[in-house]
Amino acid sequence: MGEVELLSRIQFAITAAFHFFYPPMSIGLGIALIIMEGMYLKTKDKKWEELTRFWVKIFGIIFAMGVASGIVMEFQFGTNWAPYSRFVGDVFGSALAAEGIFAFFLESGFLAILLFGWNKVKPRTHFISTILVTFGAHLSAVWILVANSWMQTPAGFHIVTRQVGGQTIARAEIIDFWQVVFNPSTIDRLTHTIFASWLTGAFLVMSISAYYILKNRHIEHAKSAIKVGLVIAIVASFLQVITGHSSAEGVSKNQPAKLAAMEGIFETKENTPLHIFGWVDEKEQKVKYGIAIPGLLSWLVHSDATKPVTGLDKFPTQDRPPVNIVFQTFHIMIAIGVSFIIISIVGIILWATKKLWDAKWFLWILVFAVLLPHIANQTGWIAAEVGRQPWIVYGLLRTSDAFSKTLTSGQVWFSLILFTAIYLLIFLLFIFLLDRKIKQGITPETEPEIYAKQKAIIDRQ
Repeated sequence: MGEVELLSRIQFAITAAFHFFYPPMSIGLGIALIIMEGMYLKTKDKKWEELTRFWVKIFGIIFAMGVASGIVMEFQFGTNWAPYSRFVGDVFGSALAAEGIFAFFLESGFLAILLFGWNKVKPRTHFISTILVTFGAHLSAVWILVANSWMQTPAGFHIVTRQVGGQTIARAEIIDFWQVVFNPSTIDRLTHTIFASWLTGAFLVMSISAYYILKNRHIEHAKSAIKVGLVIAIVASFLQVITGHSSAEGVSKNQPAKLAAMEGIFETKENTPLHIFGWVDEKEQKVKYGIAIPGLLSWLVHSDATKPVTGLDKFPTQDRPPVNIVFQTFHIMIAIGVSFIIISIVGIILWATKKLWDAKWFLWILVFAVLLPHIANQTGWIAAEVGRQPWIVYGLLRTSDAFSKTLTSGQVWFSLILFTAIYLLIFLLFIFLLDRKIKQGITPETEPEIYAKQKAIIDRQ
């Protein structure tokens, strides 16, 4: 791998990973906002309105950061990945245009009402704007996932070649738009990403709310918010099991080399094991220091424990992905997915037995568990994208043929350092604004809350 290619890949990975920190939060938080504002309209309880107003402010910060970080990523298609842009231009142009026209305009158009229309429109009108902004966020994910899924499982196209300056230029052009949209991996990847986003929003709500309870602030507001978060989390965590299994089945059919890398399967044989964890030695072509359940992967893929799962031995060495990084990131994602189920079930049990608000150990878990969805999101994407290598468009265009050959390493180094510095500043700004909103609180503190806080301080002393 040349230096320019490596640097371009690192730069795109950093910008994409940073951007993907924000959309899952806005998608998941939108669901929580719909529930909170819906409860306000149903009960007329001022607490729900105050909760919604508070979380709308957080949503606005997240949305702004997502837009700012996403612009740079799209420009890189033309600067660092010109051959790739030419190859997928017809497909991506359609999907990204649809995202801009049908999703982003809807989301941003009603965002003004969501943020500033509280005293200017009727409550039901504001609630409709909340629904439409959330729907727009979900719709945006649809078109982005269509484009990304097409890279994994291309469909609905044909290859057109033409001569330019003595070179043969190949280009994928759409022949069936709906085959592009509903390519073999779109639905699995879309649903898996959406439910991951719901979990991201739910754990954000529960984290900040648990912090308030531990600090004796906004107790009743925080209790209600945690209940909303737990309901979303328990539903989404179990739905993730279904979508995850369906995604794995799709990968086994459409990208068998990726599945083999995810499970460290070098040899095609009966009773293919499922590894719980381990370390892949790519030179010796085996998984070390791990635990494997014989036949379980065969059973999950084929519903037959004796039937072999395709191993990496069926693919030329140059067509195999980097195995260990795919294996580790995939298993980290799975482990965190299991933790979501455990945390959600424990939270529901504590809530049902009326022990939740006194279980400080669990509330502290909720405070720090806000990191888990982000780690799962990032490791899941790494497993999916690195597992596709060496193809940038699976089976059609190699990554080594897709970067801009006119770039120099110095140019990429400059932009890589510059983007990293800017993104670091944006992230620090996000943390500063989020921290300020949390410190300001949901509402001005009442006398009982001030008394409770003072009493807690005295008790600690």
